Amino acid sequence: MTMAVWLAALSGCAVGPDFHKPASAVPEKFSNQIAAAPAEKKAGTVFWEHFEDAQLNALIEQALASNADLRVALARYDSTNALLAESKFDYLPTLTTRAELGRQKVSEDQSYGFPRSHATYDAGVHASWELDLFGRVRREVEGRSALVSASASDLAGMQVLIATDTARSYMELRGLQERLRVVRENISNQRQMLDLVDVRLKAGRGTEFDATRAKAQFEMTASREPALEAQIAVTQHRLAVLTGRTPGMLQTELSTARPLPALPASIDPDSPADVLRRRPDIAAAEARLHAATADIGVAKAALFPRLSFSGLLGYQAFHRDAMFRSSSQSNYGLLGIDWSFLDVGRVRARIAASSADARAELAHYQQTVLLALEDTENALVRYSRTRSEDDMLSRAAQDSAQAARLARLRYQAGEIGLYELLDAERVLLEAQEASADSRTRSAVAAVTLYRAMAGGWPERLPVSAVETAGDEGSLQLAGGGTQRVP
Repeated sequence: MTMAVWLAALSGCAVGPDFHKPASAVPEKFSNQIAAAPAEKKAGTVFWEHFEDAQLNALIEQALASNADLRVALARYDSTNALLAESKFDYLPTLTTRAELGRQKVSEDQSYGFPRSHATYDAGVHASWELDLFGRVRREVEGRSALVSASASDLAGMQVLIATDTARSYMELRGLQERLRVVRENISNQRQMLDLVDVRLKAGRGTEFDATRAKAQFEMTASREPALEAQIAVTQHRLAVLTGRTPGMLQTELSTARPLPALPASIDPDSPADVLRRRPDIAAAEARLHAATADIGVAKAALFPRLSFSGLLGYQAFHRDAMFRSSSQSNYGLLGIDWSFLDVGRVRARIAASSADARAELAHYQQTVLLALEDTENALVRYSRTRSEDDMLSRAAQDSAQAARLARLRYQAGEIGLYELLDAERVLLEAQEASADSRTRSAVAAVTLYRAMAGGWPERLPVSAVETAGDEGSLQLAGGGTQRVP
C-alpha cells in the first residue's frame, strides 16, 4: 500500500463515538386526551389566528419582529454560526505572508572580513495544513454544527415564548377589562339601589341601619375599580415591552375594551411522539447531547499524533536590487509530527471529563422529554377543566343576574328586606367576576396548550438570520420544519 493510499484510508476514520439519537419511552397517547373531534389543520395557519382577533394578530406579529429578547437569541445564533464557519477553515491550508526590511550588524568575529553592517530583505508566503487523520477537525466541526442547531432551536423556542407571552397577556387584558365592566355595572346598580334606600328612609319606610349597610356594600364594590384599573395598566405595559415599545405606548390603542376572543372549537394535540418531535426544547437538548458526544472524539484525538505539512516560498537578499531574483529564492517543505505521548494522563483526564459531560447532557435530554410530556399533560387537563368550569360559572352568572333582578322587584314591592337584596347583589357581583375570570383562564389555558404541544407556529426566520447565516447553517423552526440558510 502506497503512502497516498494509506493516508486516504486513515483520513476516513474519526476517533470517538458516533452520535445516535437516544431512545425514549413515549406513550401512544396522552392520558388527558381531550374528548373532541380533531381540529381541522390548515397549512400555514399560525395558532393565534384560530382566535380570530385582528388586534391580537397584529400584536404578535409586532412582537416577533421587534422583541428585544428575540433579537438576543438571534444574535447568539449568528455567533454560533460564525464560530462554525471559522472551524471549517481548519479543513484548508493556512496561508500567511510576511515581508521584512532591516539592518543588521554582526560581530567582527562573524564578519569574516566582510562588512559588518548590511541590510536584509525578506519576503515570502508560508503555508501549513494539518492532516485530519484521526478526525479531530471533523469532530470539532461536528460539535460546532450541533451547537448551531441547538442555538437555532433556542431561537425557535424564544419565538414560541414571545408569541405565547403576548397572547396570554392579551387574554388577561381583555379579561381584566371585562371584570372592570362588571364592577362598574354593579357600581351603577348599587348606586341606584342606594338612592332608593335613601328615598325610603326619607319617606319613613327605612332605617339608618339599612342606609349605612347599603352604603358600605356600595363602597366595597367601588373599591375594586382602582385595583382593576392598575392591573389593566400593568398588562398594557407588558404588552408594549413584548412588542419592543416603551411601556406607555399602547395605552391609547388598548384602552377600548373588547370581549375575549372566541376559543377554537377543538384543539388536537396529536400524539406524544409528534409533540416531542416539534418542541424546540427537545431539539435543543438533543443537539447539545450531539455536541457533547463530538467533544469526546476531539479529546480522544489528542491520544494520536497530529501530522501537518508546512512550506515556505520566498526571497531573501542583502541588497534591494537582488530581491526577487532567482538567485534569491528560498523555500522549504516539512512534514511535522506533534505527539504528546508522554502527556497521556492529562489527555485521559480530558476524555473522562468529556464523557461525563456527555452523560450529563443525556440525562438532561431525558429529563427534558419527561418535562415536555408533563407540560403537555398539565396543559391538556387544565384546558379541559377550565372549559367545564367556564360553562358552569357562565350559567351561575346568568342565574345570579335573574335572582338579583327579582330581588330588586320584590324589595320595591316590600316583599323582602334590604338584607336579602344586598345578598343577591353581592352574589351577582361574585358570580359575574368569577365567570369573567374563568373565561380568561380558559383562554390562557388554550394558549398554554398551543405552547406545550408546539403546534401552529410560523415556519419562518427573522430577516437578519437569513442574511447573516453561514454557508451550511440551518435553523430548526418552532413549527418543526427546517429552513436551509443560504
